[in-house]
Amino acid sequence: MKRKTAILVDGGFFLKRYRALNKIKSPDPVKTAKDLWEMCLKHLSQAKSETYDLYRIFYYDCLPYEKKQHNPITGKSIDFSKTEQYKFQIAFFEELKKKRKIALRLGILEDRKRWIIRPSKTKELLSGLIEVKDLSEEDVQFDFSQKMVDIKIGLDIASITLKGQVDQIILISGDSDFVPAAKLARREGIDFLLDPMWNPIKPHLFEHIDGLVSKIKKPTY
Repeated sequence: MKRKTAILVDGGFFLKRYRALNKIKSPDPVKTAKDLWEMCLKHLSQAKSETYDLYRIFYYDCLPYEKKQHNPITGKSIDFSKTEQYKFQIAFFEELKKKRKIALRLGILEDRKRWIIRPSKTKELLSGLIEVKDLSEEDVQFDFSQKMVDIKIGLDIASITLKGQVDQIILISGDSDFVPAAKLARREGIDFLLDPMWNPIKPHLFEHIDGLVSKIKKPTY
């Protein structure tokens, strides 16, 4: 008898690791969606003694920011809806919608109404290597915060588990916020696997999962 698998993808984490592992600065939305789809399907190829059917792929992220802001260094107006990042996100979501059995779970990107200095430049400032006057417009970034993404992941894990919709849950993430939901799933007999895309995880997380497996091509560095 075939067992059902649900695959949950932390979108922000996936895109960051995908770019890093493939050394991509400007990803193509069509190829990125295709690569994600194929990576997820590889999880269904388990041991020969077990056969899995895909229940659904849940993709969690936020719609991109689309307002205008002024860079504090130059005073230049920036229309975020015209940025390459915005265009990629919108096109990428549209490609995901075309894929079979993918459900988008979109949270809110909160505007914190402030600009922050990039960490690398903050370090240089604090060490005295540069002064504030040396900062350029690329050295600051507008501050955003994702809302409702982690809670949607947790609620879906709980809902899928308690309704008995699957036998296995695979979470593609590097975050530890999933632990309470993972505990519930495992108590209810769900096989819970974590795919961190070759990103190291904290040792204590091993006690809250049933397996660790990455299906994207392993980096060679």
